[in-house]
This record gives sequence, structure tokens and C-alpha cells, in this order.
Amino acid sequence: ASSDAVTLASDGTCTVKATNNLSNRNLIINGAMNVAQRATSYTGVTSSTTTYPVDRFLFGTSGSSAWTVAQSTAGSVLANTGFAQAIKVDCTTADTSLSSNQEIFITTRIEAQNLQHLRYGQSAAKSLTLSFWTRSNKTGDYGIWFYAADGPRQYATTYTISSADTWEKKVITIPGDTSGTINNDNGPGFEVRFYLAASPTHSGTPSSTWTSTIGNRTTTLNLADSTSNEWYLTGLQLEVGDVATEFEHRSSGDELLRCMRYYQELQVCA
Repeated sequence: ASSDAVTLASDGTCTVKATNNLSNRNLIINGAMNVAQRATSYTGVTSSTTTYPVDRFLFGTSGSSAWTVAQSTAGSVLANTGFAQAIKVDCTTADTSLSSNQEIFITTRIEAQNLQHLRYGQSAAKSLTLSFWTRSNKTGDYGIWFYAADGPRQYATTYTISSADTWEKKVITIPGDTSGTINNDNGPGFEVRFYLAASPTHSGTPSSTWTSTIGNRTTTLNLADSTSNEWYLTGLQLEVGDVATEFEHRSSGDELLRCMRYYQELQVCA
């Protein structure tokens, strides 16, 4: 017999695909970018602006650049990804060189008490696999930074956008941190940060290893160097193990409730 997950060949060989229907695999809240309680588009975003293009995802910028940051619902743009929404970051005022500790990024945090099963600081610390869809007109190596604040400990690595204006799925596996710490509280236990640019203080060649030393968090790529540049992100999933399974799609109501733990709009009736 065969199913979508298991294939039985005529010689009796059984092949199991990297997919399952187990719930609560995805540690990321709102990874499909469906919930946007605050607003769906922000224009003229600069270093003085705090911007959440969708719930649980913060856009941070410094320097002289400016941006339009939005929840994109353009079906023609999202075609073939299996997702209806994405974060879109569009440069509207360029900054060709960032100085000091300036940086530009999209980041999301996970509550510490939801991560105790990762066993950080133990010999059995669990590896994690991150998968996501991305596209940009600007090809090259982008930086991604994992940060466990209670250590503090960090792991920086890269992914490559190979084809301009083309959706590409990326998969990154990082080892468990046997020297790390994640407290059992409601603080930020783990952060996943997608870098779009950073000053020489934090850019270069990421070490791809867990460390307590502040080093290169990203590459030298600068999405702010032209007003022609844009970048998209959707389908973000972080799960325990060395294999990326299919994205865990949750109902809109379920995802909204998860987001409302951290932020909710109160409606006042006249």
C-alpha cells in the first residue's frame, strides 16, 4: 500500500517522505504571515520607527535608509509557494554604507518556557531545522542569526538567493548548543533574525558555530544600496531535528490566538 507519506515499491522497499501531520512542530508563530493586527503596510520607515509588518515579526533599521514594509498579498508574486501572504521589504531611500553598529533586519522571538525540550546546556541538546521561502531582485549570500539571550549565545550562518525575482525554498540546520542556556520563564528564549544589511562591525563571514563572542552576524551584502531592491519572506518554520518537514498550516483562528498572547487590538463600541 502507498500514501502521500509512505511509498511501497514492488520489491518491498518502503520509502518514508520527510513529512508528517503531527501538530505543534513549528516553533514559529505566524510563519505564514497571515496575521497583521497593527497594519498591513508602513511607508517611510526609518530608524525612528518601530514596525511590525505582521504579528511576531519586527523590522529594524538604522542609518539613513528608508523603507516600505508590508504584508504582501499579491497572488501573482506568491504563485507556486503555497502561501497567500508574505512580508515584503522595499528600499525607498538608499544608504550605500552603514557605519558603527547600524543594521537592517527582520526578526522574530520565541518565548523561553516553550523551548525547554531543546535541552540547551546539556549533552543531549537538540538540533533545529529552519525552512522558509524567500525572493529578491538582489542575488547573493544573506546572513541569518540565531540568538539565545539567556546565555547569551549566538549562531550566525548564511543562505544564498541564486535567481533574481524567483521564489526559492531554503533549509538550514543548526546543532544544539550544549553550552547554552534557555531559562524556564516568559522572556525571549530564542531569536531568529534575517539580516538585510549591517555595518562592518557585524558583517563579514559568519562562523556557523555557537559562540558567546560577538562576531559577524551577516555577510557584507547590503539591500539598502539601491531603491530598486526588495526582499520577501514567507513559510517560516523552525522545528526540532535535522529534517525539514512540510509547513504546518494552522487555522487563521488558531494563529490569531497565539499572536494575541503578545498583542491584541481592543475594539471600542460607540
